[in-house]
Amino acid sequence: MRWFRHGLQVTSALIPLALLAVFVFLTLYSWPAIRFNGLGFLFSNTWSLGNLYANPVDVRGVQVPPGAHYGIWVFIVGTLASSAFALLIAVPVGIGVALYLVEYAPHRLSSAFAQVAELLAMVPSVVYGLWGLEVLAPLTLKFLAPAIASALPFLSFFSTPANSGYGLLTASLVLALMVLPVISSTLVEALRRVPRELRESCFALGATRAEVLRRALLPAVRTPLIGAVILALGRALGETMAVLMVSGGALNYLPRNLYSPITSMAAFIASQLDSALQDTSGMAVRSLAEIALVLLVIAVIVNVIARFLTRRVALGA
Repeated sequence: MRWFRHGLQVTSALIPLALLAVFVFLTLYSWPAIRFNGLGFLFSNTWSLGNLYANPVDVRGVQVPPGAHYGIWVFIVGTLASSAFALLIAVPVGIGVALYLVEYAPHRLSSAFAQVAELLAMVPSVVYGLWGLEVLAPLTLKFLAPAIASALPFLSFFSTPANSGYGLLTASLVLALMVLPVISSTLVEALRRVPRELRESCFALGATRAEVLRRALLPAVRTPLIGAVILALGRALGETMAVLMVSGGALNYLPRNLYSPITSMAAFIASQLDSALQDTSGMAVRSLAEIALVLLVIAVIVNVIARFLTRRVALGA
């Protein structure tokens, strides 16, 4: 039994050690890029590989192509904006779906949805991207964008005409569909674990079904809800292929409206790796590794905030 316990301890320690190893590797590998780019790397809108055909020059102790400049503020904005809009869509829909399946839907429908949610979670992201490319993007351009613009004509961020179906809105919709099973499935399981006595006591006091849902059930599953939202946010932040295929591939261009093209950090790494390998100095690849390091730090910060929120909610309960 002692060896079994020690084996479990070693196995559980592998996860933080693996995360630490990835962080250390990215930091060491991208250190020349960190020295060259400085803090301007985070807040500059310009990404340029420079003249890859000229001999590298020495800048601040590192070799870089002439004219090279690496800034990722555009990609940070694209990542955070698409993830935020995806959650704005997926969270209320996921809550509504979970409440309906647990409180209103017949048992057969609820069981069938659980299987469908598992299937949606297993669909490769490139399939979502292809669907968004061929189906959702044209629908967004022809129907959805004009409908939003006509409904909110007083807000330029929403009322500006869409030039194409690719951009922030389409990427957010694809991400919302991808993270929806995470939210709804987690909430369905959490709602099923709520004691039936809580529902019955509320009904005995004269509460309507809507009041029971709003004032009893949802507060009872606040902690699982926060956890589900953070899991969904983590997937949205790190999604690569689906966003790459429908985001429009913006470079050195900040989104000005809901339909502007964007690029996320993960999608940019995937799209630019081949070009970066043409840099004989290696600075472009190291700058891509620095993007990965920034994305990892953002993911860790999100998880720390999630831990803090869930603990506060648990103590408040």
